Amino acid sequence: MTVMNIIVHGCTGRMGKIVTEMIEDGFHGHSLAAGVSPDCPSGLVPRRCVSLDEFDGAADCVIDFSNHSATAELTSYCVRRALPLVIATTGQSDGELEMINSAAQRIPLFYSANMSVGVALLARLARQAAAMFPDADIEIVERHHNQKLDVPSGTALLLANSIRQVRPETEFLIGRHQNGLRAKNEIGIHSLRCGNEVGTHEIVVSTGTQTITLKHEAESRTLFAEGAIAAAEFLQDRPTGYYTMTELIGE
Repeated sequence: MTVMNIIVHGCTGRMGKIVTEMIEDGFHGHSLAAGVSPDCPSGLVPRRCVSLDEFDGAADCVIDFSNHSATAELTSYCVRRALPLVIATTGQSDGELEMINSAAQRIPLFYSANMSVGVALLARLARQAAAMFPDADIEIVERHHNQKLDVPSGTALLLANSIRQVRPETEFLIGRHQNGLRAKNEIGIHSLRCGNEVGTHEIVVSTGTQTITLKHEAESRTLFAEGAIAAAEFLQDRPTGYYTMTELIGE
């Protein structure tokens, strides 16, 4: 494993703080090149910057836990400096997703709506269940803390899109209201926002005669930081391209 000097973009956020602290504590021998956030007291704390453009020192990778609105600045910086990039944010617009795809043509870029290896396994199992029971009704329920902005979660959409790979005719129903009668090809996606919930995703596959329930519960946000660092390690010495958890877990 290559020891890296890592820039953490969004270092003052909920997840950014965790991954920054892990790196500063020497996780896998890596070191912090810089922590970047508009909330950083510029020049007052070692290795902290208000913006990416403030930092031109040595680095091997950027891990982004900021906000999708930073996509343009983030991808431009990494392409300009030829730095591998791990994007761990969600909620990107079509235009921002296009920026990510464009950057992946020039640098190694890892993007996942969820940095948990367990969620990647859940997506695989959901896809297998949907293929095994092609006529089953499928519903996804996700729970997160009450400050989460995007609805549904990026992970719920990741799971739904994984199922869509074997059910290309599938349509997503975001929440159920008024007439609740199911359409044949829909996947219902339901979002709960409560307390300090880290993240729970449950997939219900029902044939009418039997029900399969697949569930992943995140018990600590540290698992997402570990996954992001694993993604950064994975990118080292990789050629230019777009990578996801599928490549990381060797599916």
